[in-house]
Amino acid sequence: MELVGNASSEGLLLKAKLVAKYAGVLLRVSRTEGPDPPVLKGCLGGASLPAGTAAALKYLAGQGSRQLYPLPPFKGDALQTAAQIDSWVDFSGTTLVKALQRWESAASAKDAQAAAQQMQETLKPLEAHLASRTFVAGNALSLADLVVAADLRPAFQQVLDPAARGTLPHSTRWYQTVASQPDFAAVAGFPLLADKAAEPKGIAGQAARAAAGKALSEKKKADRLAAAKAGGGAAVVAGAAGVAAAAAAKGGKGAKPAKPAKGGAAGAKGATKEVKKVNEDGLSVTKAEDFARWYSEVVVKSEMIEYYDVSGCYILRPYAMDVWEEGIRDWFGARIKAMGVKKCYFPLFITKGALEREANHVEGFAAEVAWVTRSGESELKEHLAIRPTSETAMYPFYAKWIRSHRDLPLRLNQWNAVIRWEFKHPTPFIRSREFLWQEGHCAFSTREEASEDTYKILDLYAGIYEEQLAVPVCKGVKSEKEKFAGADFTTTVEAFVPSTGRGIQGGTSHMLGQNFSKMFNIQVEAPDGGKAYVWQNSWGFTTRSIGVAIMIHGDDKGMVMPPRVAPVQVVGINIPNSKLSTDDRLALQNKVRQLCRALGDVGVRVETDLEDHHSPGWKYNFWELKGVPIRLEVGPRDLEGQCVVLCRRDTGAKSTVSWADLTTAVPTLLEQIQADMLARAAQDFTDCIELVHTWDEFMAALGRGHMALAPWCNEEEVEEDIKKRSATPEAMGAKTLCHPSTTHRLPVDSLDVPPATKCFASGKPATKYVLLGRSY
Repeated sequence: MELVGNASSEGLLLKAKLVAKYAGVLLRVSRTEGPDPPVLKGCLGGASLPAGTAAALKYLAGQGSRQLYPLPPFKGDALQTAAQIDSWVDFSGTTLVKALQRWESAASAKDAQAAAQQMQETLKPLEAHLASRTFVAGNALSLADLVVAADLRPAFQQVLDPAARGTLPHSTRWYQTVASQPDFAAVAGFPLLADKAAEPKGIAGQAARAAAGKALSEKKKADRLAAAKAGGGAAVVAGAAGVAAAAAAKGGKGAKPAKPAKGGAAGAKGATKEVKKVNEDGLSVTKAEDFARWYSEVVVKSEMIEYYDVSGCYILRPYAMDVWEEGIRDWFGARIKAMGVKKCYFPLFITKGALEREANHVEGFAAEVAWVTRSGESELKEHLAIRPTSETAMYPFYAKWIRSHRDLPLRLNQWNAVIRWEFKHPTPFIRSREFLWQEGHCAFSTREEASEDTYKILDLYAGIYEEQLAVPVCKGVKSEKEKFAGADFTTTVEAFVPSTGRGIQGGTSHMLGQNFSKMFNIQVEAPDGGKAYVWQNSWGFTTRSIGVAIMIHGDDKGMVMPPRVAPVQVVGINIPNSKLSTDDRLALQNKVRQLCRALGDVGVRVETDLEDHHSPGWKYNFWELKGVPIRLEVGPRDLEGQCVVLCRRDTGAKSTVSWADLTTAVPTLLEQIQADMLARAAQDFTDCIELVHTWDEFMAALGRGHMALAPWCNEEEVEEDIKKRSATPEAMGAKTLCHPSTTHRLPVDSLDVPPATKCFASGKPATKYVLLGRSY
């Protein structure tokens, strides 16, 4: 079928497109320039129907597999539902549309306000009707919901501000439920709610006409002056300009529009910008369209974080804390405990004298340190730093506690928050002023012990990413320029976000050598009777890891949580239908509870969503947004067949499992999902690394949003030059991410650079391979 119409009939076309989308009808849309009303062509017998009319919409609804309107013969509940749909479609096409037209044609602010009030009155029957209903007619989404929501869309976008919506809570809830559904949003865009009522077209038109009239008056005055000076000919020319101005005032064809006065047509355009794009339930953009906005919406709407009134600080909600504590902290904590690491906690404040004892360390953090300088009205005698990291807070006490070899090794770890104040572009989880982390600080008798321990911790950090978060990483060593301030060397795990083409430091483990022990005089009695400085390392892992996993695995529906860290691994949902009796509904709910309890008994983290307030489709969207790995569905047929349907969040694949096999099938499927997520992400990671040998190849790789593995000379001056030269007007410069310590997932078989190989950037002899890229 074909839908034909012009731009002025967009509202009628929208309703037809929505119904076709839901019904699964292939509809070709053709635009015309003429004034003819829109039509739906290719109906029964080749007939055409006026598009947007009840007849056309019901015809479309009847062509698909989805029942948006009862099929004849109408009997019992079907007859009542059909009557309700007809009534509300008629109410929408007449009463609601006229109320909106009345507001649009208002010529003054007073008239607009009165029309908005009248619209609220008009919606009272709908508000009362929806007080005890999820949908307008029947127990499922119908033709009436689509039509009424489409007709009300301009009202919610432009007229009904927060105060007005406060008087219509049921209508607002229903509208957001319907308009947030993926099929609706795919046609109409995600629901926008007005932050402030816009200016009606009538007021804008009035202002434009007034401006045109003023321009015409000024032209006439100019005509008279010109005639007085130059004679009748000039008056004729000026008069022609006046006719054009008059034509513009009347909207005449071919007339050039007059420049609107301040607050006129331009004001109307500005008013439309006042509409705040708010979508309570779904995402308003895809990951590919606007990654930054997608990510911001995902972390908020999935209930991971909430924005705080201090820039760069965020509230971690329970869902995020569960990932951090149970998915990451418990896993890592158990393993470092087995290594002999003990828990501790040091105060938040560090004296200025202690912080400044290690010059290189202080220089590395100087811009990020936040200071406490006053107590009430009194200036503090000594300013206190709020810890950016705890080396300088802890090591004076290590000097006190460590006296002999019997006190070594000393391995301490604390879970806390740190403050790093100076930064740009705050991003939830990724870059914030305050963040949660763990920091470990160890002291050893020998360099070998400290170095070996440094790499053991790095392996655990890689394990958090790959085994828990299903995120592939590259293990390596930072360059001298990029290493931790005061360290001998820094090891790192580097992740990569293909959607942005940027690498991200995932966690670091630092070999400190004896730099800090010498500064803080941490010594032990040597076997020869003298004194020996201890060898140290420190290591830290942050909540940034959660953001990395969201960025890599998330899709256009929301988060995709790896099962091992998911706070909820399975959500059980009942799927009732309108034919079920109350007893049958309760039986269905009880069976879902029973099955989910059985899963809980075998260690699966499970929740149920059994309320009737929302449809199954709404629940699907909600839990998909939160990234729950498996959705367990039970409907009337499943009760009869003693089975359930399991739907995977990562692929959408469905499978049917018997009740008897459920407690073994679900844990197996969760592990399969975990493995599949890592495999897909690892393939993407590998595909985004290019081996380059020249500067042109390097820039081409960056242009494709990839990392580059390149031979280089390992000189700091060259490293600085790479960052400067690779910057473009559209993108930041690239930097070294690490010197890889393994060839795993790299496009080389050996990390040894072939003889006579030149540095890709300087042309000097290359000494090692380096992984480079743009980064967070």
